Amino acid sequence: MLDMMLLASLVIIALAILGCLYRVLKGPSMSDRIIALDMIGVNLIAMVAIISIMLNTQAFLEIILLIGILAFLGTIAFSKYIERGVVIEHERDD
Repeated sequence: MLDMMLLASLVIIALAILGCLYRVLKGPSMSDRIIALDMIGVNLIAMVAIISIMLNTQAFLEIILLIGILAFLGTIAFSKYIERGVVIEHERDD
C-alpha cells in the first residue's frame, strides 16, 4: 500500500515538473520563469526524497542538499540578472 502511494506521488510530482517546464518555456515574464525553475528544484528534491524512502536508504540525502544549494544559487543569480542586468559586478577604480 505504501509503495503504491509513493509511486503515485512520484507520478504527480513528475507532472508538476512538466507543468513548471511549460512555464519556463512559455512564461509571460522573466520572473515567472525564474519561479518555475525554483519550483523544478523543489520538486526534484521531493522526488529524490521519495526515491530514498522507496529504496530505504540515506545515501541520497547529500544529493538533496546539493540540489537545494544549486537551486538557491540559480534563483539568486537569475534574480540579480533581472535586477541589474549582470550577475557578477566588476567594480572599477577610475
